[in-house]
Amino acid sequence: MFYMDPGFMLVSLIGMGLAFIPQMWLKNTYSKYSEQMSARGYTGAQVAEAILRDNQLHNIPVELTPGELSDHYDPMKKAVRLSEGNFNSRSIAGIAVAAHEVGHAIQHAKGYQPVVWRSALLPAVNIGSNLGPILLMIALGIGFTSKIVPDWAYMLAWGGLLLFSTSLLFQVVTLPVEIDASRRALAILSNGHYLTVNEVPAAKKVLTAAAMTYVAAALYSLIQVLYYAMRIMGLRRSEN
Repeated sequence: MFYMDPGFMLVSLIGMGLAFIPQMWLKNTYSKYSEQMSARGYTGAQVAEAILRDNQLHNIPVELTPGELSDHYDPMKKAVRLSEGNFNSRSIAGIAVAAHEVGHAIQHAKGYQPVVWRSALLPAVNIGSNLGPILLMIALGIGFTSKIVPDWAYMLAWGGLLLFSTSLLFQVVTLPVEIDASRRALAILSNGHYLTVNEVPAAKKVLTAAAMTYVAAALYSLIQVLYYAMRIMGLRRSEN
């Protein structure tokens, strides 16, 4: 039914743009500064290990993980994992990414509140992102095939949207987590020990491009929630 709805087609096109443009921006920016080696000569792993030591986080290892831009901090196992392109890289991009992931480790160690909120939301998101769309499809399917929509289908649709909206809430909470990790990373890199003063703006460009992928994802989720809300309100009008 949705492929016949111009609104759904528009939302899908917007989603494609929001997925493609920030990813291309990140890919191009990362690729550019992956080729520029830092003057200090540190690898991403060395920078990560040094920042962890400076923050008294001696129990957090820096590990190699397969894949491209698969870098992350694992709060469950308390480990910073750097991708193959950044672990041994002496590039500005590799160092920026490494510092960013350690920023997440510092957040976790200090109990940064948005990190706590995001962890608390995770169980609800796992349920909502799977069950919510199913309930929405059932309810809106009834609305598409019936002239009179029963009250239970209307309530089912709103329940499905509420569950689906947990993903949006999670992404909104993720934004300050990512922005703060980059802020911490740039503050550390600006001291001139790991990067020169002239190299810091390049690191900022890499981290800004990465942050835009999270902004785009949150924006797309918001657009989806608004679209489904409009569809549900359309169901309500069909009852009268």
